[in-house]
Amino acid sequence: MSAGNMLDDTDTLKILIATDIHLGYLEKDAVRGGDTLVTFDEILRCAQDNEVDFILLGGDLFHDNKPSRKTLHTCMELLRKYCMGDTPIQFEILSDQSVNFGFSKFPWVNYQDGNLNISIPVFSVHGNHDDPTGADALCALDLLSCAGLINHFGRTMSVEKIDISPVLIQKGDTRLALYGLGSIPDERLYRMFVNKQVTMLRPKEEEDSWFNMFVIHQNRSKHGATNYIPEQFLDDFLDLVIWGHEHECKIAPARNEQQLFYVSQPGSSVVTSLSPGEAVKKHIGLLRIKGKKMNMQKIPLKTIRQFFIEDVVLGDHPDIFNQDHPKVTQKIEAFCVEQVEGLLDVAESERIGNPQQPEKPLIRLRVDYSGGFEPFNTLRFSQRFVDRVANPKDIIHFFRHREHKERNDTKINFENFANKSSEGMTLRVEDLVKQYFETAEKSIQLSLLTERGMGEAVQEFVDKEEKDAIDELVKFQLEKTQRYLKERRIDAIEDKIDEEVRQFREIRRKNIAEEDEEVKEAITRARAHRAEGKGVSSLVSDDDMDCMDSIDERNADSDENTSLPTRGRGRGRGSSRSQSSSTGRGGSRRAGRSSGKETGKESRGSSNRAYKAPVVTQIKNKSIQEAFKASSQRPAPTISTEIIISDDSDMDDVSLSRSSKLNQRTSSISASFSKGVNFHDDEEDDDEDEYDPFKSSASSRKARR
Repeated sequence: MSAGNMLDDTDTLKILIATDIHLGYLEKDAVRGGDTLVTFDEILRCAQDNEVDFILLGGDLFHDNKPSRKTLHTCMELLRKYCMGDTPIQFEILSDQSVNFGFSKFPWVNYQDGNLNISIPVFSVHGNHDDPTGADALCALDLLSCAGLINHFGRTMSVEKIDISPVLIQKGDTRLALYGLGSIPDERLYRMFVNKQVTMLRPKEEEDSWFNMFVIHQNRSKHGATNYIPEQFLDDFLDLVIWGHEHECKIAPARNEQQLFYVSQPGSSVVTSLSPGEAVKKHIGLLRIKGKKMNMQKIPLKTIRQFFIEDVVLGDHPDIFNQDHPKVTQKIEAFCVEQVEGLLDVAESERIGNPQQPEKPLIRLRVDYSGGFEPFNTLRFSQRFVDRVANPKDIIHFFRHREHKERNDTKINFENFANKSSEGMTLRVEDLVKQYFETAEKSIQLSLLTERGMGEAVQEFVDKEEKDAIDELVKFQLEKTQRYLKERRIDAIEDKIDEEVRQFREIRRKNIAEEDEEVKEAITRARAHRAEGKGVSSLVSDDDMDCMDSIDERNADSDENTSLPTRGRGRGRGSSRSQSSSTGRGGSRRAGRSSGKETGKESRGSSNRAYKAPVVTQIKNKSIQEAFKASSQRPAPTISTEIIISDDSDMDDVSLSRSSKLNQRTSSISASFSKGVNFHDDEEDDDEDEYDPFKSSASSRKARR
């Protein structure tokens, strides 16, 4: 009997931990389309078999921000199958649930809902793939939360200050403070940590008796100067950090010697990129917590599609490949075929025999053809393995290392970007936009907008489908620049205006926080604009459309008079079909529309109701020159500015000394929380598969004290 089974008592919390499931990834692929759903089924079945207290997900449950109906339906089906039942819940929630789940329409944990019968609660934060977006700032997790299938926590909408309030869980004598923070743009969160705008609240009573666990979904590896979150930014009172977003499986808790907590990185449960990090064996974790001690058991996933990757450097085989040989390319191709065959043999020998494990493996051969070699036709090469591998189109990846220093010209090296992306680095739209304008010619440089603002607006347009994001950002910046020029009241000379605009742009570039607020305001405008468009279309009822039909007939000969009613009628019809009306769905109105205008007119009858078309005011944006001329004819308006100062005096500096940290505790962050902690260390276990610090650690505590 294992140590874990011996300690499964009324005081032990059992938690199944998984991150980055990416439901719906490549769902239209004939071979790999169902991989994520099969693995999600295995994860939930494992939770049921191990009789866990709850499931904890670390973000990116869905791969797409707007998952398909099939993916969402299957997810709900599996959650209902495994997480609903009559099994009693053995723990209780002690914290204020209206704070933990305040963004939900049902701000309480789902197993306490009288209309639901939950056997395994699921707690989850959102990731960068399924984060809230749109006019109502909703995400796919909110749909599952509204249906009572999961408990979505860790949401925050503020860009000025973040207060992370824990979900306080108690089972027997074990107390768990579960902190969560959904995905936030890394640069923004990095800056907020630096400015001490992130506060983790702690319970006042018996604060040293709580096991503190934090779930975060951010970059852990350094992708740029501020495009990641260093572990040293996190509070040192934490005991365990569950780190999502990184796909390489490093689930065994690793000790941070500076902050004195442990970090577990479960990794993804599906291969989403053909990189070395994804080739590591996939696991989920069964975490046991008793008092201040923990045990992490690694559970290998058995339904994962096999993935093998290998590097080939042609320059390392001069005895095989001679550049002067006329058939050197054919030799290279034959060599690559031999390498792929070897990987297929390894895949066959390592199959575990699970009937749900996909048969075709993923194979990746990265070929470095530096030194004058020529690549062969990869399409012809892939035809050999169509029936044997799951990714025949991208088995071979050719890349070349540049030995000479690249010239600093105005062209962007997209090949270099592609190579870096294939190595597991993320290619971001903001970076491309920024590099383009930094290296572009002076004639096409931005003079009003900043590269950062434009990059974030383009990112919203690409990832979140905010179609008006760029347009609203331009309008917002134009209005702000116009107000600035009016206040300056300079001479109406074009050169001076251009110089003032450039100076104002440089001021905005240096003020990063203000620039973030501008982008947020532009995105809010875009969402409001979209919502307003939907609202206007829903104002036109069926009776209004009857009147508009008669207007169309009276004004059929005048394009100018019929343009507005025609547009209004189209929107009205589109929206009225989705709303309930006095006529049944199969009634005369619908039949009339389908049989033409005349038939519709007869079925509806003649209506003498007066129709008043909604008045839409179009705002005309003035140019900077026009705005400046207009300002010279009237006094400049007096603008009152409200300055909000955030007091961060209650936050402690990062310190390596734990005793000094304890002496700097503050007594009143809120009515029920305070800061400061005692950390109790546990001995590490050398066992790779089971991390078991359940042993007595009194000696280690004394040594540390």
